[in-house]
Amino acid sequence: MPAPPPRLVSLDVFRGLTVMAMILVNNPGDWGHIYAPLAHAEWHGCTPADLIFPFFLFIMGVSIVYGLDTARRDYSQHGALLGRVLRRSVVLFGLGLFASLFLQWDFATVRIPGVLARIALVFLVCGVLFVKTTWRQQAWVLAVVLVGYNVLLQLVPVPGFGPANLEPATNLGAWLDRLLLGEAHLWKISKTWDPEGLLGTLPAVGTGLMGLLAGRGLRAAGPAAAAKVAWLLVAGGATLLLGLFWSSWLPLNKNLWTSSYVLYTGGIAAGVLAALYWLCDVRGYRRGTTAFVVFGVNAITVFFLSSLIARGLNMWQVANPTGAGTISLKQRLVDLLFVPYFPDPYLASLAGATACVLIWLAVLWVMYERRIFLKV
Repeated sequence: MPAPPPRLVSLDVFRGLTVMAMILVNNPGDWGHIYAPLAHAEWHGCTPADLIFPFFLFIMGVSIVYGLDTARRDYSQHGALLGRVLRRSVVLFGLGLFASLFLQWDFATVRIPGVLARIALVFLVCGVLFVKTTWRQQAWVLAVVLVGYNVLLQLVPVPGFGPANLEPATNLGAWLDRLLLGEAHLWKISKTWDPEGLLGTLPAVGTGLMGLLAGRGLRAAGPAAAAKVAWLLVAGGATLLLGLFWSSWLPLNKNLWTSSYVLYTGGIAAGVLAALYWLCDVRGYRRGTTAFVVFGVNAITVFFLSSLIARGLNMWQVANPTGAGTISLKQRLVDLLFVPYFPDPYLASLAGATACVLIWLAVLWVMYERRIFLKV
């Protein structure tokens, strides 16, 4: 059997950077005053915040290669590997449902799609494909998925609405979610569509496949490290440009997870990974990376627990000092700790989000020092 692959420090750093940014974006002090660089695009377009989720799925694809490649080479272990993939997917999906139900145990209105649900489905499909197909087959699946999804979005008529369109509530994906899941189980803010809907998970698998291909390139035994970095940079640059070119008729859109968005964000992710791989794994640079590593090695843990705590703080109501009813405990804490020191409400909101990241950094650092790594 080949030796297990060395752990990629660059991958832990990249994952940590991504999760840290995710916590920052998901926990503003005030949702009504989100600091501009941390806000998602309203519909078409791509902001820095819109890079976070695809980065995570790309990283997951690379991790699948480094986690399963050694055992995958032994055909007799394929059954056990597929069992591991299925078990982890079920656990991730279950954690997502639990987070949606937390403190409001209403199965009739629980949101079924979500970030963890999409991660679970992408991990399941990419894990099975990695175990059972070659890299060429995976590249073909990626191409078919992206082209096929483009055709579905722009050519297939939407029942009850007419011609194909890319509008939030009337596109094919929104119609499919309402048909299969019902409005009661979709994103509560929109009610008629979900940013992590079923059809959009198909191109999200494409993002994971881009990570698989990048991981297989880095894992290859033949090429020198410099050649791997060059290959990853060239491939990333090419897919980024292709995504921008494609966006001229299929816009970049996170909520729809358009094919152009897959290539554009995947290209950027490949470039970031190439740079970090050269710095951390080839050149051995470590200074200043520990803060990111502590987030990276407990990524799902911090995402899940921070979601539960944020939900609790938003749902816990306390008396409003003005006497006008109640406000959430989170808003009360922001009013006490940040608003007096940051007259600009956007800066106060940013300060609240930054404090959340720093608190989790302290918790995760203690876990890291005590070698506590919680895996799904």
